[in-house]
Parts: sequence; C-alpha cells; structure tokens
Amino acid sequence: MSDQDEYDVVGSEVMYKGRVVTLRRDIVRMSDGSTAEREVVAHPGAVAVVALDETGNVVLVNQYRHAVRARLDELPAGLLDVEGESALDAAKRELAEETALAADEWDVLVDLHSSPGFSNEAVRVYLARGLSPVDDGDVFQPEHEELTLTVERVPLAEAVHQVLSGNLTNASAVAGLLAAVHGRATGWRDLRPADAKWPARPGR
Repeated sequence: MSDQDEYDVVGSEVMYKGRVVTLRRDIVRMSDGSTAEREVVAHPGAVAVVALDETGNVVLVNQYRHAVRARLDELPAGLLDVEGESALDAAKRELAEETALAADEWDVLVDLHSSPGFSNEAVRVYLARGLSPVDDGDVFQPEHEELTLTVERVPLAEAVHQVLSGNLTNASAVAGLLAAVHGRATGWRDLRPADAKWPARPGR
C-alpha cells in the first residue's frame, strides 16, 4: 500500500488561484479512517544553481524579497513556469538571465521539498561548472525586483560561513551550498547527472 492509498483525498476545493500559486482545501482521510482539512499551496516548482568557478568562488545574487521584507543573498534561481521547458533548460536560462553566465558542465546537487507541511513546491539545485560570459545579445532585460539585483562571487567557504552564522537563509541556497561543500570534499562522486529522475517531483 502506498502513502497515497492510505491517505485518500476525498474532497478538494480551490480557494484562490494566483499568477504563481494556487491555494486549495483538501479533505483527507487519515490512516485511522477519520478525516481532516489540509490547506495546500500548489506551486509549479523551481530550480536553483550553485555556479562554481575555477577558483572555488560561488556566484550569489542579492535581491529584495517582499514576503520577508528584506534583501537576501541567494543562488541564481527561478520558477518552472515556461511550458515545455525542462528543469535543466530552466536552470541554464535563469543562470544566464540573472548573472549573464553560461556553464559547460551541469550536475544535480540536491532535490528539495521546501515546505512540505503546506506546499508541494519542489526545488532542484544544480551544480554548474566551466563558467563563461553569455553573448551580449542573450543578456536578460530585468524588471521589478530584478532592477536592483546584484551579483557577486564569494569563496564557497565564506558562503557556507554566512549560512552557519544565520546571515544567508534562503532554503535552496542553504541546501545547495552545503551539498556543494560535501560534493567537493568527496571529489563529486555522489553527483547525479543533470537529467537524473526527479523523485521529489513525481510525474514531471
């Protein structure tokens, strides 16, 4: 018996549908036969990129995040919101748009369910190496919060220090940077190929 068989959804209602997320109320039959309401934020998924250069620096972006009313240091990242675009292609696009960089070598670092208590958001974090500037004609034209986005390269060890000191809190960045430290220490032997199956995002 699968978890889905044990916890059947016996009713569902869309409460709000926005540009990015949908909020629904599910009625779920629990393992003891009782039912409970669960509010679920449905999310299209996202990708993030640990872009590591030949000197061991990682590329970080800094931008305003309105939900927490603060500027955050983050990995280049974005939504899976382009119809028919693979996660890998989305990661390449976001890296180019936010940092004007391309990469020759791509691997999967880690897959996340960022907030599984209330959202189905799944994030795949890639490792990108062999960095080079993109062609001028491919540079993205920023808008909204991206107008004040900044890009910098910092040593991977310094970025991890920022994580452990509580100064870098973006979830995918925290997971990706710590995974990169482990990966580098083990000679990258645990990395999955860029097109590896994504178990955190079934059916995609």
